[in-house]
Amino acid sequence: MMKRLLYLGLILAGVLSLTAFFISLYRSLRLYILAPQPETTLIYHFSLYIPDNRNSFFQGIIRGAERAAAELESAISVHSIDPARNELEIAAFTGVDGVIVCPYLDDALARRQLEKLSEYQIPAVLINHNLPSDQPWPFIGINTFDMGRRIGLILQESQVPQAAIVSPEKITLALVYSDKAPGIYAERELVEMGITASLGEKLSGPIISYRTNLNPLDAEALLFNIFRRAEDTRPEYTSAINTIVFTDPEDTIAAAQTLVDMNLVGRIQIIGFGADSGVMENVRKGIISASVVIDSERIGYEAVQSLAALRITGYTSASIDTGIDIIMGNR
Repeated sequence: MMKRLLYLGLILAGVLSLTAFFISLYRSLRLYILAPQPETTLIYHFSLYIPDNRNSFFQGIIRGAERAAAELESAISVHSIDPARNELEIAAFTGVDGVIVCPYLDDALARRQLEKLSEYQIPAVLINHNLPSDQPWPFIGINTFDMGRRIGLILQESQVPQAAIVSPEKITLALVYSDKAPGIYAERELVEMGITASLGEKLSGPIISYRTNLNPLDAEALLFNIFRRAEDTRPEYTSAINTIVFTDPEDTIAAAQTLVDMNLVGRIQIIGFGADSGVMENVRKGIISASVVIDSERIGYEAVQSLAALRITGYTSASIDTGIDIIMGNR
């Protein structure tokens, strides 16, 4: 009798366990069926080719590109544009869905590499520096002529610093390009045309151009070479330059400190570049008159969006001008 009751108890417990299991399974399946299913999203892999220099400007481009890729549920990989590494040369064989390129200084080399991508039907978008072509690639970046024009308008309204051997009404202008900002250097003619168009006869003569390398302190050495007294010339010798425009944040910061060290603040007007904390601090102190700011994050973001449009529709805007801002100091 006891064994029979034990067997019945075990059978009843088994039935209850199976019933609970099937009820749970039924409810789980019902919840799965009733739950909204995610929409199928196309996933792309894009590649971004930029110079090895990872200053704040290019870091901004990377952040913007990554933000756009995340919104599109896509991936983006960052590569070097340095021709010595041949990374762009093999981009056509990587199977990516699109390529963003900041062209290297050699236009002929960049054009050949981009044409190879076209042969393999891989869409490409250019940033920072445009390349003339019979079938131009979409371009995302600033209008460098307009940037020069805006700089010229700032100088047109500013008071000319009274440096030595200079007319009180004239600006003797030096423009410092940098290997750290290859896009601006590649379009230097347009920058200078814009400045000249705005300043006109207020310029004392042709714009004097210099170029710094990747060393962040090269601008410091440049200013010492321009303004120091030359031992092999007249003791009273000083440069006639009274205004300098920089095209890189690191050069701007180094130049501002050099002006302080050489006691030239107020005698030399500086137009800087970027919105780095060091640049903004020098603008606030009045060491730098103004700073040109490019929204590099927007450049990276719009470039990825343009590639996605090319993949989905086959079309995108031929050019997107991301514009510039001017941050003014105290006058």
